[in-house]
Amino acid sequence: MTTYGSFPGTRPRRLRSNPVMRRMVAETRLHPADFILPAFVREGVSEPVLITAMPGVVQHTRDSLKKAAAEAVAAGVSGIMLFGVPEESKKDALGTPGTDPDGILQVALRDVRAEVGDDLLVMSDLCLDETTDHGHCGVLDAEGRVDNDATLERYAEMAQVQADAGAHVVGPSGMMDGQIGVVRDALDQIGREDVAILAYTVKYASAFYGPFREAVGSSLQGDRKTYQQDPGNVRESLRELALDLEEGADMVMVKPAGPYLDILARVADTVDVPVAAYQISGEYSMIEAAAERGWIDRDRAIMEALTGIRRAGARNILTYWATEAAQKLKDQ
Repeated sequence: MTTYGSFPGTRPRRLRSNPVMRRMVAETRLHPADFILPAFVREGVSEPVLITAMPGVVQHTRDSLKKAAAEAVAAGVSGIMLFGVPEESKKDALGTPGTDPDGILQVALRDVRAEVGDDLLVMSDLCLDETTDHGHCGVLDAEGRVDNDATLERYAEMAQVQADAGAHVVGPSGMMDGQIGVVRDALDQIGREDVAILAYTVKYASAFYGPFREAVGSSLQGDRKTYQQDPGNVRESLRELALDLEEGADMVMVKPAGPYLDILARVADTVDVPVAAYQISGEYSMIEAAAERGWIDRDRAIMEALTGIRRAGARNILTYWATEAAQKLKDQ
């Protein structure tokens, strides 16, 4: 090691000496535009419903959802990803509320577009799990298995009604083979080449989805391991990525984010399209629960977790802290 006068001659700590120095040399920065806010809207409620497993997150009414969208715009957030929660009695084996123009998600899309116009990217979850009485992401065959190709027909119809309702971006999340190509074709058939596809390209069968089940009023029976990915696999993710890009994905996503930062980094290094990561319900709830018990500094933990996802290669982050984090960044 070369020294100059005294040991040590190289002192990296000089670049950490004060807040301004640390800010100037920061390699990874968060910005409000990085964030997308996932939001739930529930049919038939007059007040927002607290989600017990996700402190601070609610199932919105139509009015409170519009307010949340306006707050996201004011904070500089880029997008809002909408999940509809229909009345239990309306669910069926085909997920009919998902393709009903008057289904709660389509109504909410129209509401939010009327409220914010093009000031916020209005995105829609394109999946059947919230609307089926069995809770799976697709149509079941006679033996109770998810029928891939029959499900694709439903996804095509969903894409069209969501686009008609005002979605700027659709997010096919069911992990059906061929879903991106079918959705792209369905949109193009009705002249909606302008609607972008955010592909849930890498979606693992994760234990961290737990709180989300409450958030969407899931009726799931069994598990989703036949279509979501094995947590131990990497090559499988890269294969899914290649297929989604070939089929026309405009953006790709890794979900969950925190437990799969290595996968996120591999995906980000591989593609030339924007990469998103979804910091899911379990990731959110762990930090909130630990902070509530005084075990960690909540605000620092939130920003550190988001920075880690951004550092790993996410261009955009879906996070339930989107508006809060964006406002903190604006106030700095």
